Amino acid sequence: MYYLPEPPLFLIFVGLVIGVTCGLAFEATLKDKVNLWRTQSPQTRENQLSDISVLQIPFVGICVGICIFLASGLEVFIYSRVFSYALSLPLTLFIGGLVWTQLQKLILQLLQGGSKALDLDAY
Repeated sequence: MYYLPEPPLFLIFVGLVIGVTCGLAFEATLKDKVNLWRTQSPQTRENQLSDISVLQIPFVGICVGICIFLASGLEVFIYSRVFSYALSLPLTLFIGGLVWTQLQKLILQLLQGGSKALDLDAY
């Protein structure tokens, strides 16, 4: 007799916990960096773009959690772990790369012009 495999509900939960935990660490690190940049002069702020590398570790954790969550969710419907991870890994890497690039541009704009450079009301 053929039995359907159990859905990876535990992995869905683990991926969600990893993503949320690393997201909270990312938020706290970003707040600390912005508060540090706020107290510095504009000349020293422009040289601080290398400090964004501190944000890479929690961001990679967020991407790993999202990849596990997405692959496990797909596995519930597709029943193939290999196909689920083969689909979710490139998708997560692509979207994570886009978000990271945009975040770098936004932080560079913030460091060069302060909070007034981010005129969000104009959009």
